[in-house]
Amino acid sequence: MGHSGWTRVALLGLIAALSGCATVPYTNRSQFIMMSESEDLALGADAYRQVLTQAKIERDPRFTEPLQRVGQRIAAVADKPSYKWEFVVIDDPNQVNAFCLPGGKVAVYTGLFPVARDEDGLAVVIGHEVAHALARHGAERMSTGTALNVLGAAVAIGAGTQGGAAQQAAMSAYGLGAQVGVALPFSRSQESEADQIGLILMAKAGYDPAAGIGLWQRMERASGGKGPPEWLSTHPAPTTRQDDMRGWIKDAMQYYRPQPGVTNALLPSLSGAATAAAPR
Repeated sequence: MGHSGWTRVALLGLIAALSGCATVPYTNRSQFIMMSESEDLALGADAYRQVLTQAKIERDPRFTEPLQRVGQRIAAVADKPSYKWEFVVIDDPNQVNAFCLPGGKVAVYTGLFPVARDEDGLAVVIGHEVAHALARHGAERMSTGTALNVLGAAVAIGAGTQGGAAQQAAMSAYGLGAQVGVALPFSRSQESEADQIGLILMAKAGYDPAAGIGLWQRMERASGGKGPPEWLSTHPAPTTRQDDMRGWIKDAMQYYRPQPGVTNALLPSLSGAATAAAPR
């Protein structure tokens, strides 16, 4: 079989693989994941240990107590007993951010607290992060990256008959196409999915999902309009997220039940929190 034939075989194989072998909770989207959940959890635990050794952990109860209250309530409704949920605050007032590692390891930077403003706002962020873990978005990205690397090798083989210069040009074109045409939109779709699932989780935990719009309005103001255009970004624009949430809130409200002990207490404020980035 010629080089072009192998390229077609690789393409067809990738398309078949991407037809889906797992399903995302709540959205029921089919997803392509090559690694087992136990492998995913092990990677998350290793990465979390590195975070704890390298980051400056904030232990002030003004930050840790609201995070634990909100985080544990949302983790409970996530109903994932195999995950060992942990919530930690990282002391960095210039990072308006949060992230989640596989297996339920969630970190929130101190710079996010003033923008979150209250526990409903914090619940929007935590719901989003817990949703990433439930949907196994990290494993999905790793699996897709592996598949794209295989496809890239196939494209290189297919271009090899045209000489080194043509092969390099093909690889460069593939790199741009994969990043802008596949990887970035795929990441944005995951972020949107985490927003959607996160609203449901926070509603089930007793927090008002309508707080999502206010959070992203504050995020937009905090960012000062900085950042790349949406089509070159891994995250939807704040205005896009607000518009999407307006459509999802009605569905999320079906899950909303006020819970005893859930209050919308204000979060501590900081000075010097200036750099905004979208929660991952």
